[in-house]
Amino acid sequence: MLIPVILSGGAGTRLWPVSRESHPKPFMKLADGESLLQKTYARAARVAGGGSIVTVTNRDYYFLTRDEFGISSGCSPLTPTFLLEPQGRNTAPAIALAALVVAERHGPQARLLVLAADHLISDTAAFEAAVAEASRVAEDGLLVTFGIVPTGPETGYGYIETGAPLAVGGTARQVSRFVEKPDLERARQFVADGRHLWNSGMFCFRADSILDALGRHAPDVLANARDCLAAMQANPGRDPDMLEIPASGFAAAPNISIDYAVMEKSDGVVVIPGDIGWSDIGSWDAVRSLSEPDTDNNRSVGNAIFVGSRNTYARSQDRVVAAVGTDNLLIIDTPDALLVADAAHAQEVKQVVARLKDQGHEAYKLHRTVARPWGTYTILGEGERYKIKRIEVKPGASLSLQMHHHRSEHWIVVTGMAKVVNGEREMFVSTNESTYIPAGHRHRLENPGLLPLVMIEVQSGEYLGEDDIVRFQDVYGRA
Repeated sequence: MLIPVILSGGAGTRLWPVSRESHPKPFMKLADGESLLQKTYARAARVAGGGSIVTVTNRDYYFLTRDEFGISSGCSPLTPTFLLEPQGRNTAPAIALAALVVAERHGPQARLLVLAADHLISDTAAFEAAVAEASRVAEDGLLVTFGIVPTGPETGYGYIETGAPLAVGGTARQVSRFVEKPDLERARQFVADGRHLWNSGMFCFRADSILDALGRHAPDVLANARDCLAAMQANPGRDPDMLEIPASGFAAAPNISIDYAVMEKSDGVVVIPGDIGWSDIGSWDAVRSLSEPDTDNNRSVGNAIFVGSRNTYARSQDRVVAAVGTDNLLIIDTPDALLVADAAHAQEVKQVVARLKDQGHEAYKLHRTVARPWGTYTILGEGERYKIKRIEVKPGASLSLQMHHHRSEHWIVVTGMAKVVNGEREMFVSTNESTYIPAGHRHRLENPGLLPLVMIEVQSGEYLGEDDIVRFQDVYGRA
C-alpha cells in the first residue's frame, strides 16, 4: 500500500509578487491554468496504492487546498487526510506525524511517498517508473530518496553522492553522502564526475522504517509527534480527516529537516536516480523557462508586446505590458505590485519580501483578491475612512455571524440573491438592492442560491483593518 504524503508549506518568497504569504507558491497558476499543487496532486493520484492521501499544510490553507484538490466539488479521486500545522516546523516533524497517522490507519508496513507541493515534473512516465522502483526497494525496510540527474552545474540545490548499486538490481544505488549547496566550481566537478545527483527532497519508506529511524536519530522529533497526535486524538469532537495540530505542543517540535534529522545519519539510505523533467521552480528565471520563446528569446504569460527586446520575460494578469529595448529582464505585473528585475538577480527577490515585512506593508502577505473559505473578496479602491470591495460568495456558502467595532458597511447585490442577517432582522436582498449595516450590528451574509453571489461592499469608518472583526458563529471553525 503506497500512501502519498504532500508537504505543502513555505512562502516561495523568490516568486513574489505572485506568491505571497496568504497565497503561496503551491497555489500559483502556471501558463496552462493549473497550480503546482494541482499538478502534484494529479501525480500522487496516479501512483497511490491505497486510495488515500495525506496532506500536511498550514491551517490557513485548508479550504484553499480542498478547492485545489477538487474535494469541494466532489471530484477528488483519493480519500484525503489533512494534518494542519499552526506554524511551519520544517519537514522532519511533518513527516513524523504523517508516518504515525499512516501507520495507525493503514498498518506499519504501508509505504509513504513524500512529495513537495511546489515541484514540477514534466516526464510523468519516468516519474511513475521511479516511484514503482522506490516502492519495491522501500518494502525491504530501506529509506529511499530520489536523485535528479543534473542538467548543469546548479548551485541552488543540494547534491547526493552515489555509491555502489544495490544487489537487488535496478537503478537504485547506495548513498555515500549528502552534500550542501556547492559553489560553482564544485558544482561543475559534481556534474563532470557522474556520481552526484541533485537532491529532490522526495522520499519513499515504510511507516515503521522511518519511525524507527526517527527513534534512533531524532528521538525528540518523534516524541513530540507522538504527543501532538495524542492531543489531537483526545479531542472527542474532532474530524478524523482534518487533524489540527495543537499550537502549544507543535511549538516545541525541533525545527529540522528530515535530511538533517535522519537521512544524513542513517546507514540504510538509497537513492533512485531519475531524469524526470524535475524543477523546484525556485525563481522567476525558472518559471520563464516553462514558456515558449519567440525569435528573440522573449517569453510571456498574458498580454505582452516586445519591441527591440531580447531574453525578456513578462507576466501580466490584467494589463498590457510593453517592453522596449530591454535585455534579460523579468517583468511580473499584478493588480497591486510590479516587479522588474535583472534575471541574473532572480534569487534576490526574496529581499523585497523581507523589506516589505519590515515596513509592515501588506503586499508581502495579501493580494488584491483574497481567498476565503466561502469565496473571495477583491479590494477595488481605498482611501482615508473608506474601502470598496467586490465580494463573491460560493453557492450554499456563508460568512460568519460577526460584528465590527469601527466600521459600517453598505452591501449592494450585483448578481444573485443574498440572505442577510442585520441586527435582529433576517431578509433576502435581490440584484440591484442593498442594505446598510451600522458599526456594532451583528450581521451575516449567505448565498442560498445555485449560482455565485456577487456584491459590492462599501466600508466606512475610522479603522478598516481586516482584524476589526468579532465572530460569534462560523461554519468554518473560525469563531
